[in-house]
Amino acid sequence: MTLYFVKLSHFCFKNQHTATGSQIDQWSDLQELPYQLGIATGQPVLVLVGGASKMEPEALDRLQQFFTEVLAPLMQRLNGVVIDGGTDCGVMQLMGQAREQIGATFPLIGVCAIGTVILPDGTPPISPDAAELEPHHSHFVLVPGDTWGAESPWLAKLATVIAAGFPSCTMVSNGGEITWQDVGCSVEERRTTFVLDGSGRTADAIAAALKGEDSDPRSHPLIASGYLQRLALGDELETLQQVLQTCLAGIKP
Repeated sequence: MTLYFVKLSHFCFKNQHTATGSQIDQWSDLQELPYQLGIATGQPVLVLVGGASKMEPEALDRLQQFFTEVLAPLMQRLNGVVIDGGTDCGVMQLMGQAREQIGATFPLIGVCAIGTVILPDGTPPISPDAAELEPHHSHFVLVPGDTWGAESPWLAKLATVIAAGFPSCTMVSNGGEITWQDVGCSVEERRTTFVLDGSGRTADAIAAALKGEDSDPRSHPLIASGYLQRLALGDELETLQQVLQTCLAGIKP
């Protein structure tokens, strides 16, 4: 199936929120993309990967608090940019809701493989498993692919382009199989990657390895890169904020 998609579009969601959408087909498009979207380069970037599935209610509440009281306010204060997978679930939903709840204005960009999402403009989805877009994002970038995870390298590279030498980091929460790929892409971009211990599944498996415990062998080359650091969901919110601010503001401890 061939999709004909206007280079820049405005998506209108049921909640009356609008977002700017763009579809790119080539890696070379990434360099001009921020300018087309009206997003300045050379600013702190936070990448969010993972999910929020199969979490105990208490841990999920804590994760939501982390997004609303730490991540969203921090990115607003730093005039930063947040990039995630853009669908209406997991950490992407949490960030969209947190941004809306505090009235933040920082760019929140969802990077999605075109064949895995349902567009609000009425374009028929390619896949029966396609997901809705999260309606509080400010921008969406649609990239080639009709399988989940096809967006991973594009997402990681776009963060590098927008940061343009400024600090950036990745936050890994929970997550499944694709999260391993997402973490690998962040490592390839030489990006500091925080793994949120206590959030479950993939994040906990990597955190266990960081603590020296037996874990999934896929953790070993990731940890050997030197770019992974462990944070604990149960830590004081102020502590988590200080660690992330130190990284994203480029402040030496």
